[in-house]
Amino acid sequence: MEREEKKSSLNSPLIEITEENIIEVLNRDRDNDQSSSEKKKKILEEVKKQLWLSGPLISVSLLLYCLQMISVMFVGHLGELELSGASMATSFASVTGFSLLNGMASALDTLCGQSYGAKQHRMLGIHMQRAIFVLLLVSIPLSFIWANTNSILIAAHQDSQISEEAGSYARFMIPCLFAYGILQCLVRFLQTQSIVFPMMISSGVTTLLHILVCWILVFKSGLGSRGAALANSISYWINVVLLAIYVKFSPSCAKTWTGFSMEALYNIFNFIQLAIPSAVMVCLEMWSFEMMVLLSGLLPNPQLETSTLSISLNTAATVWMIPFGLSGAVSTRVSNELGAGHWEAARLAVCVVVVMAVTEGILVGSLLILIRNIWGYAYSSEIEVIKYVASMMPILAFSNFLDGLQCVLSGTARGCGWQKIGAYVNLGSYYLVGIPCAILLAFVLHVGGRGLWLGIICALIVQVLSLFIITIRTNWEQEAKKATERVYDAIIPGNIVS
Repeated sequence: MEREEKKSSLNSPLIEITEENIIEVLNRDRDNDQSSSEKKKKILEEVKKQLWLSGPLISVSLLLYCLQMISVMFVGHLGELELSGASMATSFASVTGFSLLNGMASALDTLCGQSYGAKQHRMLGIHMQRAIFVLLLVSIPLSFIWANTNSILIAAHQDSQISEEAGSYARFMIPCLFAYGILQCLVRFLQTQSIVFPMMISSGVTTLLHILVCWILVFKSGLGSRGAALANSISYWINVVLLAIYVKFSPSCAKTWTGFSMEALYNIFNFIQLAIPSAVMVCLEMWSFEMMVLLSGLLPNPQLETSTLSISLNTAATVWMIPFGLSGAVSTRVSNELGAGHWEAARLAVCVVVVMAVTEGILVGSLLILIRNIWGYAYSSEIEVIKYVASMMPILAFSNFLDGLQCVLSGTARGCGWQKIGAYVNLGSYYLVGIPCAILLAFVLHVGGRGLWLGIICALIVQVLSLFIITIRTNWEQEAKKATERVYDAIIPGNIVS
């Protein structure tokens, strides 16, 4: 009897349940392994997509930046006065024109990117035409400002000879305004479709031609520094023509460019609503860096401080092109995925780009620190300047790390359409925190030019923390719904493509 009970207990449901549990656990482990493998595959695919986008975008940014730099280098061989005038005019043009147009065009990161994700391909051409129309209108009053550069600089108590030279240079740069506005719209139109290699090729061809055009107009035509300014205008228009030809005849743009349409004149206010905070977002940040150079002229030994801050700003602008490329890539990825309703893919794109920005910041920062003692020789032979630059490089490395993070988070903001939030963040970061801290450190605590840059770092810390908090608290599913609403609100009834 006892033996039968033992036998029955061996065949009890307890053993059967245990075996089932073992099988279930094994299946669960296998599913987890498959799930982990799929996640790794998705992450690798996202990394490849962003590198594929950001690489050419970095090249495009560097090549466009080189146009102005090459012109100033040619002018530098004419004399000190010409160089000072061209440098001041270039800085003035950047602050009063290029930054504004670039900011307004970045509204297309949202509009074109989300429309492309939602497969409303024809709307990309409509959005681009609308943006070009608005930017050309904005360029008209800006051209009057550039025409009066001399008077404006004299009113700002700048040297009269340098102001006159800068005014002459700026007047010959006026055609650049209209070309630059169109160019930025074409770049956004192609970027949001992940068509980036044609932009890289056109920018490369333009830069090579620019060297020849500069040489002819500066040294052979007798125009001098004005020839360099005119060369800028010619080169920008060459780039516009090359990209316009590609958009017109390339099969890649057959769906997105269907020709000129009167529909572009509708819903202009909707574009302006996004373009203005986009411009404010870009301009507030750029103006604060330019303000640091102006404030350096008020410090003791202004020549040393201004030279060092200018070198630091030029260095920062050059290495900034890398995170700027990543910013364009994540903006495209996020806007495309939100437009398609794939909110999980959009969130993954943000996570991936943040890791890439951190990695890039560490690598570039380490390089800047390693070359700190020799970098100053690229700009000056003065030992005092070289030593000052060396002391600035660790600070510059840290600011580059933070700037890379804010850059990709700002790209996320453009992809989502958070330009208004970004404008408020930049206003608070730079003008309520950064510049007051810079003035306090430089003029009250007498830290000098390093204090000015430390003020910028304070602004970057606030900016990064603010954007990071906004990003991690985002309801991505809700953002996808907002993107869908934005896409279809822009479409005139009867023109929806299913």
